[in-house]
Amino acid sequence: MATFISHSPAETESLGEKFGRAAERGLVIALSGELGAGKTQLVKGIARGLGITERVHSPTFTVVNEYCGDRLKLFHLDLYRLETREEMLSSGVEEFLQPDGVAVIEWAERLKPEAGSRKSEDKWVFVKIEILDESERKIVYDDFGA
Repeated sequence: MATFISHSPAETESLGEKFGRAAERGLVIALSGELGAGKTQLVKGIARGLGITERVHSPTFTVVNEYCGDRLKLFHLDLYRLETREEMLSSGVEEFLQPDGVAVIEWAERLKPEAGSRKSEDKWVFVKIEILDESERKIVYDDFGA
């Protein structure tokens, strides 16, 4: 596990950009952290690292936003409004767990994959963002070469 202390939204985006540049097809980035922690800021950076120039915003009400980048597609999911596994299944979330591009899932802890449901070749990176104070965030993530 790697740890990064961000002192601003711009630093959080910069870390996300490194993630985006290192990302490979099929990668799922599972984000957790409370409201206002900076999950969407990180996704904006990931998008930039994938060569996406359009405005990125949280898909809280649509569950998923899709963006086409120079390198790979980005599927940005937000599970905040989904509470049960049944709601997630009916929303189509499972099709993005082995994406043709990169999937970033906000509130990924709500997914709670069943034991043994992930395949050994699945590429998942877990990222937890913790609010330290008004401007500082502690970002702990699986080191995948970013």
